[in-house]
Amino acid sequence: MTGGDETPAGADADTGKDTSVGGDVGGGAGASVAPLLRRWRELAENNVLLDGFHALKHALRFGAHVPVALSEDPAAVLGLASALAPDLTETLGGLLREVPRGTLHGLVPRPHPTGVAALAVRGTGRVADDRTAPVVVLDEPRHLGNVGAVIRVAAGAGAAGVLTTGTVDPWHPSVVRASAGLHFATAVRRCEPPALPPGPLYALDPDGRDIRGLALPDDALVAFGSERHGLSDGLRERADHLVALPMRPQVSSYNLATSVAMTLYHWMAGRPPEPGATR
Repeated sequence: MTGGDETPAGADADTGKDTSVGGDVGGGAGASVAPLLRRWRELAENNVLLDGFHALKHALRFGAHVPVALSEDPAAVLGLASALAPDLTETLGGLLREVPRGTLHGLVPRPHPTGVAALAVRGTGRVADDRTAPVVVLDEPRHLGNVGAVIRVAAGAGAAGVLTTGTVDPWHPSVVRASAGLHFATAVRRCEPPALPPGPLYALDPDGRDIRGLALPDDALVAFGSERHGLSDGLRERADHLVALPMRPQVSSYNLATSVAMTLYHWMAGRPPEPGATR
């Protein structure tokens, strides 16, 4: 996934007539398709596209409100849930609504191979001042897939949030797809430097101190620049500490998500394991 030029969620589509669809899961036999599509169009502009089974799975697990979920083969989706997310089988059985084959192509830019799409209410992105885990700050990121990968890493590591500066919407459908819906497992929002939450700001910079020689505090803000341009002058000047990841000479940089993963792992390695964490 590259760039921000994909068709936005909720592109207008009317797959036609008010006909019945047999075997509708959760909606009762004979449920009409047209009201479902009308409801989707009404909600699409102001809600988050969950494109695929895994995005929907994670959103539900982390408390997202999902007003509509559509599938062209609900039985297959429930079979997938039975194998990969049995905790959600009953919830999905009551949520999924069946639509005719080909319908999703008119509703989303690129239907996921798992054949399910849903809409969810966007999270607030609030980061607690008394947090016990770092916040990742992405300074003017450009690549939507990278932003999504960072959110996925941050959620897995238990970071308190991912904040982005610049023009990219961190809730863009391509970002949510790349994060596998894990936006709902952490705080995600756009936030310019003057409005960052409190906490010491550690900025990743090639001229910084080797990160292996220091401990990241739990309330740290950890800032990463773009792979091409690095940190903006404003955020670099605001930093309390400049730190660097170890890297072999003559190698230009790590991928953004790799840099975030290495930094958060360094933080995690200095803390006792969380109860129930995978070892």
